[in-house]
Amino acid sequence: MLVIDSRNPQAVRVGSRLSELLPESVLNAAPHIVVGGDGFLLRTAAAGEYTGSYLGLNTGNLGFLLNDVGDIEATARAIAEGQYEVYAFPLLSAHLVLEDGEERTEWAMNEAYLERATGQAARLSLSVDGHVVVDNLVADGLIVSTALGSTAYSFSAGGSPAHPRLRLLKITPICPHLPRLTPFDLPADALVEVEVLFSQRRPVRAVLDGRSTEAIKRVRIERSERTVELAYLSSHHFTGHLLNKIVIP
Repeated sequence: MLVIDSRNPQAVRVGSRLSELLPESVLNAAPHIVVGGDGFLLRTAAAGEYTGSYLGLNTGNLGFLLNDVGDIEATARAIAEGQYEVYAFPLLSAHLVLEDGEERTEWAMNEAYLERATGQAARLSLSVDGHVVVDNLVADGLIVSTALGSTAYSFSAGGSPAHPRLRLLKITPICPHLPRLTPFDLPADALVEVEVLFSQRRPVRAVLDGRSTEAIKRVRIERSERTVELAYLSSHHFTGHLLNKIVIP
């Protein structure tokens, strides 16, 4: 299946050419070929409930989650010949408790974060594996990311980028005021719990890979048993990708 970001002119051009180069039998047998940017891949995988596998081709900006298109004929040939490998990446599971008592569970590839919903700073209580890290964090919010998502919002907020094949959780405060909590890493099986203090006066929303839920009271975030499968061409090198796109751009 070929999935093209119709709002991205470059994606439309690349996708049209791929549809000409790849026979229907290949498109039906290959992973979902997603042409667009990182955000489009995140939305596509979520819309598909993370089933199947996804081979992303970058026609956006950074494209960290994606393969570089390069020579389109060569790329099409590599896909047709199966010159790619599929990797399973863990998803985050976020159990949300809303202000009105509603509960729901959402999943994310990159990150789950809490952010203030008004001009007032959020006040958050953070615990890890039952241990209170800080009982009253005054900040714009707090990010929990996977290694795969460490180069996204977490990196922009001051967290260190991680190799995408590592298994860990990264905690990154967003503009912390008091205390000056530093970003830190946790084992992949850690349980992160956040309570929103004074939630009616200082409302907070949860955002999972760009999908927002308002009026959050509490959230429990952990590695899910579910995974997402991403396919990378044989020419893709995770370490070089990290260094060239993030560490030494």
